[in-house]
Amino acid sequence: MRSGGPGGRPTATLTTASSRGARVAYLQMAGLHKRYGGVVALNDANLACERGEVHALLGPNGSGKSTVNKILTGVVAPDAGTITIAGRRVTIDGPAAAQRHRIAAVYQDLSLVDDLTVADNIALAVEPTRAGFVSRAEVRRRAEEALAPFAEAFDRRELPVERRVSELSAGDQQLVEIAKALARKPEILVLDEATASLRAAQVEVLFDVVRRLRDDGVLIVFVSHRLEEIMELCDRATILRNGRDVATVERAETSEAELVRLMIGEIETHERERRPEPDAEVVLRVTDLRTSRLNGATFELRRGEVLGLGGLQGQGQSELLMALFGADRILGGTVELGGRPLRLTSPRAAMRAGFAYVPGDRGREGILTGRPILENLTLPSLNRRSRGGFLPHRDERAAANRVVEQLAIKLGDLEDSVGSLSGGNQQKVVVGKWLLTEPRIVLLDDPTKGIDVGAKQELFTLIDALTAQGVSVLFNSSEDRELLAMCDRILVLYEGRVVDVLAGDRLTEEALLAATLRIEEVQA
Repeated sequence: MRSGGPGGRPTATLTTASSRGARVAYLQMAGLHKRYGGVVALNDANLACERGEVHALLGPNGSGKSTVNKILTGVVAPDAGTITIAGRRVTIDGPAAAQRHRIAAVYQDLSLVDDLTVADNIALAVEPTRAGFVSRAEVRRRAEEALAPFAEAFDRRELPVERRVSELSAGDQQLVEIAKALARKPEILVLDEATASLRAAQVEVLFDVVRRLRDDGVLIVFVSHRLEEIMELCDRATILRNGRDVATVERAETSEAELVRLMIGEIETHERERRPEPDAEVVLRVTDLRTSRLNGATFELRRGEVLGLGGLQGQGQSELLMALFGADRILGGTVELGGRPLRLTSPRAAMRAGFAYVPGDRGREGILTGRPILENLTLPSLNRRSRGGFLPHRDERAAANRVVEQLAIKLGDLEDSVGSLSGGNQQKVVVGKWLLTEPRIVLLDDPTKGIDVGAKQELFTLIDALTAQGVSVLFNSSEDRELLAMCDRILVLYEGRVVDVLAGDRLTEEALLAATLRIEEVQA
């Protein structure tokens, strides 16, 4: 770890890895400042990385991680600061300049064009031409080459070269985004929450690719809120807090607990204590529910319960939530709310019945990126405050401010674009807008994806508060530890059906793994 400089601020000396020799700062970003309106994103931040390493960039939401990466890739211009690559000071004044310096990036919010094929997306802006015409054969060849390392990770175990991006799952789209970046042959690759949409098996394939790139001398700047990924993959980590770098540590010489302490101080791991009684009122009864992806799902949800959706990802968890929100056509079965049959023909019908839905892809489904924070927070509950067809602006701001205070959303002004917020604060907006509807049932689809450990604890505390008021929660998570910590029961899904229900003494990692893999329970 770097030692403290004058005034207690860590100095910018580099660490040394005895197994790999002295480190050389191939990339040096120094004295970075950036302000978005009233929000200070970076305040004299520094980053030093070497060739052939995987360097983690960590910090709580709003600490400046994405801003550093966007400055490096030319998406954002710093107010002050310098960038040095291979000992030469450079100016990166746009994405084209970043490409000239062999810098490529993958963000959680994809840059793919849905209506184009995978091959065309990979070739976009770097189309190969012959005699002034795009060479279709070369476009396909380059796409196949870029996708080849991920062949076994795609859902269909085949290269989706000629398929439209809109036809792919979220995980497959993320793999295409990564392949698109690799096709640029980068010497510096930024992976900013690139694993958030990936299944575990896809993450393993990506990590193998990253290790090969590292061994070939590529610098990978890696951002993830999954600390186990940092500990498995990264060589070093630089931690940001409040827009400043506070430490750089060797991964081999630190622990998850130390990384958390450096990011946000000491926190306690959340463990849900409140468990509804087995005879608590059943508020939602689903019987033989069938859609294009569900094959007869049956379960009950009790008042004040957190009911988890477990099993291998892609077995119908997200589709179940979408169907209950009226966004997926129900082909058969029944849904009863409070003992009465319910026709969920649209999201509007679901909202009238008291459902709220927090999607897994906030960028596409959860927020209106170019619109103000105020509009994003109040849109679902407008009818509650309208008077004779008019909407008092004062009431709108008051409602929004209540949510901002309740969720500690870090912002400059309510009129700022929601896109100016950090990923974690955007996710708080997605959750917060539904609080104003006073829902009976909250549908959470991987709500902690892309948010830091502190924001997760805040979300879990909010869930506890909601259930204490009698709100019921259906909770899908790609992290088994979250399900076990938060849920009163866990439904295990397989091929669109509920194949097991874990409760009481069976809420263990061993039992969940056994049920997920459909094997006999491992005896402790």
